[in-house]
Amino acid sequence: MHELRQSAPSAEGVDAAAVGHFLDALATAGIEAHSLMLLRHGAVVADAHWAPYEAGQLNLLYSLSKSFVSVAAGIAVQENRFRLTDRIVDLVPDLVPPDVADNWRLVTVRDCLRMATGHLDDPAFHLAADDWLAAFLRMPPEQAPGSVFTYNQLATYTVARLIQETAGERLLDYLRPRLFEPLGVDTAAWLTDGHGHDLGFSGLHLPTDAIARLGQLLLQRGEWHGRQLVPAGWIEEATSPQMPNDGAHRRPGVEEPTFDWGHGYGYQFWLCRNGFRGDGAFGQFCGAAGV
Repeated sequence: MHELRQSAPSAEGVDAAAVGHFLDALATAGIEAHSLMLLRHGAVVADAHWAPYEAGQLNLLYSLSKSFVSVAAGIAVQENRFRLTDRIVDLVPDLVPPDVADNWRLVTVRDCLRMATGHLDDPAFHLAADDWLAAFLRMPPEQAPGSVFTYNQLATYTVARLIQETAGERLLDYLRPRLFEPLGVDTAAWLTDGHGHDLGFSGLHLPTDAIARLGQLLLQRGEWHGRQLVPAGWIEEATSPQMPNDGAHRRPGVEEPTFDWGHGYGYQFWLCRNGFRGDGAFGQFCGAAGV
């Protein structure tokens, strides 16, 4: 396994005092940090874990899980399992209800990845449903796909299901030889929907080191120690604006997003003023900037 290179902040052009001030600011603000890894030029320049949280411990990533689904989708597209332009109803015909809404017939894989299925709200669904994707297909999009940005858990779940259905194995198992093992990630777990399907939109458990490795992989456009794990073109596309998410492109009446919430959305990545990020509840971040 390739260990991440360790280096002093000053050797990589990072102000060590600034890192210290940041950590002090976290403490002053009362923010309960669990772990932090900062990389520059591919080297770890800061690595901190707050007790009782330890290095190597599995952490629930919440919606940061979505960014791993994006990477998996890029690999699946390269393997010709499906295309971005494929319509969901054509990929899972057995789950499509006879009275499926006209707008649903137009939703593509790309629409799901960029949170633009046409639904005005994050669809509510009953966790006891026999099949979550079938239940989602019974929820009519109020607008045409691509016309409105709505953060949508089941859109991500749909992409995860497509990978599982076409690969014939759990998403977690699909990623082990293609992503986790080459990255040197030995332990990972993913919660399921109770019917053998990984959630996709949440539920992934990884150590902080694995998140750092994903960020570095993204900065290296999918290349890792001479091996192209994810197509470079996919990384470029996934971390570029694919859907406007300002107030004009959200549900009518929604306030204009603040800070780094309205700079556009890629394929399961948020675009920021400086770079992009994967983002999970309670501060699960994988941020990257090519500087």
